[in-house]
Amino acid sequence: MQPKLTIQERLKDLRVERGLTLEQLSAETGISKSALGKYEADDFKDISPFSMVELAKFYGVTTDYLLGLTEQKNHPNTELDALHLGDDAIEVLRTGKFNHRLLSELICHKDFQRFMLDTEIYVDRIADMRVNDMNAVLEAVRQMTLMKNGGEENDLHLRTLEVAQIREDEYFGSLIAGDLKDILRDIRSEHRPDTMTADETSLVATVQGQLQDAMNFEGSVEEKKAKALLATLGIDYDAITMEQFVNLIEVLKLSKHLKTPISQRGKTTMTHGKGKRKRK
Repeated sequence: MQPKLTIQERLKDLRVERGLTLEQLSAETGISKSALGKYEADDFKDISPFSMVELAKFYGVTTDYLLGLTEQKNHPNTELDALHLGDDAIEVLRTGKFNHRLLSELICHKDFQRFMLDTEIYVDRIADMRVNDMNAVLEAVRQMTLMKNGGEENDLHLRTLEVAQIREDEYFGSLIAGDLKDILRDIRSEHRPDTMTADETSLVATVQGQLQDAMNFEGSVEEKKAKALLATLGIDYDAITMEQFVNLIEVLKLSKHLKTPISQRGKTTMTHGKGKRKRK
């Protein structure tokens, strides 16, 4: 399930949705820019009642929404009857273990109504009669043409009349799937910057790239091993000093898995690229 947004996240989202900077919001609400910035900071723990009320009024939401007591910005006391939901649907929404935020985004998408219309047309067979009538006309013409040409079906005109007939399940299945895919693609794109969204590049791919870079590195065996180890730890090899490099090599010598000259004390000449650079 999607975790509830914090007060800080709600305040920032509302400001960003309206395209306002902290300076502009300060001018509109009379609350100082520094205070507004603190209210949106991750480590901020307190907000004055006055500011809470003023921001709720400005954004047109309830204070309960800002405090995280409800997910409803503008309709905190909506009667269930007004939602036109059956008991089973209400029970699913109340107890269902799914991402409620995602469901809300799906319903609020600009193309959701079209998706529902296409679904209704298919489920309630609204277009069945028209589709069947059209198919019947096409098939009648095809049969008449077939009789005229002596039963030869391998004909471009006959084949065209056949494939032009609509198969409802295939047509509406593709139509509805396309509607839903377009909606989900938009929502997926909007979720890209979210902290709960997985990174586009996997950790494994990143580490593999770093290790490959280390293997292609033009340097001594010691430098390659050091670069490979540091890459797996997310440390920039070029950022370490000569002293740190020497200490790292001493640690690597203790490994039983590095059966190379690096594990033979006193028999390796250690170099480090940074040690050869001229001082500025």
